[in-house]
This record gives sequence, structure tokens and C-alpha cells, in this order.
Amino acid sequence: MSKVNITLKNGASREVAAGTSLQEVAESISRNLGKSALVAKVDGQIVDLRHKVDKDAQVEFFTFEDAEGKDALRHSASHILAQAVKRLYGNVQLGIGPAIANGFYYDIDTAHTFVPEDLEKIQAEMEKIVKEDLPIERMETSREEALQLFAERGEPYKQELIRDLPADVDISLYRQGEFVDLCAGPHVSSTGRVKAVKLQSLAGAYWRGDQHNKMLQRIYGTAFEKKSDLDEYLIMLEEAAKRDHRKLGRELDLFSIQDEGPGFPFFHPKGMIVRNELESFWRQLHIKYGYQEIKTPIILHQKLWQQSGHWDHYRNNMYFTTIDDEGYAVKPMNCPGGILIYRSQHHSYREFPLRTAELGLVHRHELSGALHGLMRVRSFTQDDAHIFCLPSQIKAEIKGVIDLFNTIYGTFGMSYHAELSTKPEKAMGSDEVWEVATAALQEALEEYGMPYKINPGDGAFYGPKIDFHLRDSIGRTWQCGTIQLDVQMPEKFDLTYIGEDGQKHRPVMIHRTCYGSIERFIGILIEHYAGAFPVWLAPVQAKILPITDRQLDYAENLAAMMKAKGIRVAVDDRNEKIGYKIREGQMEKVPYMLVVGDKEKETDTVAVRQRGKGDLGSTAATDFVANLLAEIAAKS
Repeated sequence: MSKVNITLKNGASREVAAGTSLQEVAESISRNLGKSALVAKVDGQIVDLRHKVDKDAQVEFFTFEDAEGKDALRHSASHILAQAVKRLYGNVQLGIGPAIANGFYYDIDTAHTFVPEDLEKIQAEMEKIVKEDLPIERMETSREEALQLFAERGEPYKQELIRDLPADVDISLYRQGEFVDLCAGPHVSSTGRVKAVKLQSLAGAYWRGDQHNKMLQRIYGTAFEKKSDLDEYLIMLEEAAKRDHRKLGRELDLFSIQDEGPGFPFFHPKGMIVRNELESFWRQLHIKYGYQEIKTPIILHQKLWQQSGHWDHYRNNMYFTTIDDEGYAVKPMNCPGGILIYRSQHHSYREFPLRTAELGLVHRHELSGALHGLMRVRSFTQDDAHIFCLPSQIKAEIKGVIDLFNTIYGTFGMSYHAELSTKPEKAMGSDEVWEVATAALQEALEEYGMPYKINPGDGAFYGPKIDFHLRDSIGRTWQCGTIQLDVQMPEKFDLTYIGEDGQKHRPVMIHRTCYGSIERFIGILIEHYAGAFPVWLAPVQAKILPITDRQLDYAENLAAMMKAKGIRVAVDDRNEKIGYKIREGQMEKVPYMLVVGDKEKETDTVAVRQRGKGDLGSTAATDFVANLLAEIAAKS
């Protein structure tokens, strides 16, 4: 029997008989891997574990801990969902059912209108299919055979998908019991591998995302390998619902989205305090790190966007207007404006690195269905910076940006991980230029000692990037900061500097943003803190609660003294019981409440209640103010 050589990710190799399945290879490596592996990558292609190895190959196995494993298991769960719906409702027609972030969905065309109560019934049938532990088998077939199969099964959407596939694409089907679906895969080896599943919600979705097509019914769900992991995830979702920034934004009077401006946030006075504090913190840090602040116009001539490449690569997301019979565009990004400022003067290598930063208002056309509070809007402020530097300075500058990110994210108590995104399908520039730029980012990360993962094909159209994904207090991740290395824009705009040799040279341009979008970052912070902002960010930092009108003059004098020191303080002078005032302050998530009665008035003290800790007892008013100012200054 002929042998083939398997080389694993860690460099180890082993010899197996030709025709050995990947499942058998995993089991031969270790019993644990045999149990936990879900799919594998063979010479760069993700495949099922039933795949047989018939030649020497590079092989990497993925478990549920890996994104590839999660996707395969959840994609398999979507097929189980479709099979359950077919069993229960008979004559239904299936659209598509992919894995998505944190779960899966399936689009279904049926005369039956699904209601939430149906989800329990469908989930029970899915759990039955899981217990049946049906093998999930891949089948290769011709286009004609696939079309005939789905015609016989009354599946017009599947037939349409097959007809639209390129002629050179192989047709693959997956079978589990009586159910067959059109699918590229990969999938787990059997339905029994999907140990824990939960159907979550219903929605409508146009077939293939086109509003001119029929509206299908979409069922969302999620799946995990272990029930304990599913239970933990569902608890996190419950907590996330309590922290929903749209709900808290309304309750705390921070912001609103009005019918007159969908996707265009309105910041209320309290929300503006949070926003201004974030911007002030940003400015202080950027001065410290050697940046100069700039401001560029919101509307610029169409030819600028044609020159930058946005016209070809981003036009569908832009807004346009006409001025003096000429075309203009509302900026979706700040970089071209920053480039024009650079180009307005001659530069020498001695000026480098030249760091400019901007809190720039940008507008992007988002579909109405994608809008979501502050997280997905049509108008937002991007905290951009553009660093112009020499090639020899790239790594040092990127390390400096990472230092800045560490300071910012550490202040909010958020950890993060980095992802390096490489050349996308639609990109400007040659492969050689991209390889050099990507290697520079990679080397900077490695020299900094920062772990990272590769995110293939997700770079900006003008260069590779490092994205920073923040982890919040309940374990969710949010993509915020980014560093993009750009050797395309300097070329397109003919940016130059005079080098040490007296000749003109091309600078390297680094784009970077810390918050990403100030609006979105505020939304993230609302949910991260559940609306209970740290004292330096809180719209009202302390509230003075006089027990009766007799202490009102003392309360107001104390408030005036605190305001003079820059503390945001309010006096609750309503004719209400003190217990009611305390409960109101708790609902407003005020960090400190100062109860003052006759005793406090006579002794110049305050009875302090701290959010989350309750009654701290009495202290001298001057001591409390000094401690509060220290806490605000420390941003603790």
C-alpha cells in the first residue's frame, strides 16, 4: 500500500497510508484531537474530516476553539434547522443558510407564517436530528444532475443558485439522512457533533438581499459544542440586553435617533459631556505623543475622490451634491483632506515623522436595515491621524501607535487582540508593493511582542492594516482601533519630500484611528459600563441631597464651591423624601450622592453614598472634594 507524508502546522510530519481520512489522521495524532477536531485545512483549503488524503500535504486541524471550527459546526446546525423545518412543514422552499458571527440562519419560503412559538417546536425536532447522529456526507455531482435533483424536490432557489455558479465551479451537495442541500461545505462529520443548539429569533429577508425579490422568512439561531457554553452565552445575551446602549441612552438622556434623521445621532446635554470628555482625553494624549491637530472640510470636489480611488472603490457608500454646476461629494473618510494639507507645503526629511490628527465628521450611506443606534450610523466623527514618515521609521511609528492604543484602552479597562489584514480582492497596487507593506506591519507586531492573527483579504483597498478588537466587561469583542500602511495614496497624489541627498522622494503614509468612531465608541462604553460611567466620564459626578429645605442653602453653597473646582454637581432640591431621592440617583447611575441634614450643615460634612458600595459614612466636605478631584484626575 502506498504511503503519503502529512506535515502538520507545528512542523511535525507523519506517514500514513494513501486514502486515510483526516478523521483517522487526527485520531492517530492523539485521542483528544480525534474527539475535538471538527474540520481541517489541506494545502490551504478547508475540508471535512471525511476527506481522504491521497498525496503529500500540509494539514492543520481545527476545533471549536478556532473560528474555522465554529463556522463548520454552526453551518452544520443551519442544515439541521432546514431539515427540521422540512420534516415539520413539508412543502417549504429553502434559500441559503450560512454560519454568521455567533450563530447561523436559514432563509425559508413557505405559506406558513412562523411565530415565536414555532421556534420551540423546530428546536425540539433539531435536537431529535442531533440525537439521530446522522452522517453528514459530501457528494460531487454534475450541474445537470444537481438541477434535476432540486427540480424534483421543488427547490427553485437552489436551481437559481446552481445556474448562477461559474461554469468551472464543481457542484457539491451534502446529505444527512433524507435531507440533501446544495453547499460548498465544509461540515462536521455528523449531526451528533452539534451538541447544543438554540433558536433565537425571526426576521424577514429579501432573497439574495435584493428588495425587488420576494421576502423570505429568516430563522436565526446559535450552536455550541457544549451545553454549558451555550448556557453561558445565553446569560451573556441577557446581560447584553440589559446593557443595550439604545435603551440606556434613552433612560440616561444621553442621545436619541429621530425619525427626521435616521442614522444621524442627536447628542443631548449629558451625552455631550461624555463626548467632550472623550475628545479632551484624546487631545491631551495626542499632544503628548507629538501630533498636530488639523481640520478639513466636509464637502470636497468630485475630482479629489476620483484621484484618491474612493470614486471607484467606495462610491456606493457616498453622498453627493452639486455646487456651481460641478460635482462634489460629502467625505466618507478624512485621508484625502489630510493629504491636501500635506501637499500645501514643501517638506524635508528633517520634519519626519510628521503626525497630524483630526476629529473629522464623515458621512457614509448605510442601508436603513443596517442602522443600529450609535453602532451603525450614517454620520460619525472619526478620530483619524495620518503619519508621514520615512520607510526606515515605519516600525518605530507603528510601535508608538500601539503604545498610544495601550494607554487609551487601558484607561477604560479593556483588553484587546490584534488582527493583521492582508490584500483584498479589489485593491490598488502591485503584489510586490503589498508584500513589502504587509511585512513591515508584521515585523512591527513581532518586534513589539504583540500576539496577532492573520485576517486574509480584509485589508483596505490602498494597503494592509492591523485591527484592534476590544474585549468588554461581559466578554464581547468590538473592532475599534486600526493602523493602515499606505504606499498608494502618496503615489496617486504625487506626495514628496526632499531627502538627505537633496532629491525628491516618496513618503510612507500611515492611517490610524483609536476610538474608530466617537459615536460608536460611546455606544460601546455605555454597554461596557452598563451606563455607570467612571467618575471622570459621568455626566453628573456628584449629587447633593438635602433632607429638608433647612439644608438647601448649605447644599447650594457646597455645589457652588464644587462647580468652581470643575466638578459636575447637581442639587436635588425637590420636596421629596430622602429615600426617593436616593433611588432616583441610583437610577441615574450617579457615582456619588451626598446626603446633608442638620448635623452635616452644622459640621461642614457630607454623608457619602458611593454607587455600587452604598453608605460610606460622614466625612468633611473639603476632604470629599479633594478625594473626588484626585479620582477624576487619575481617571480611575
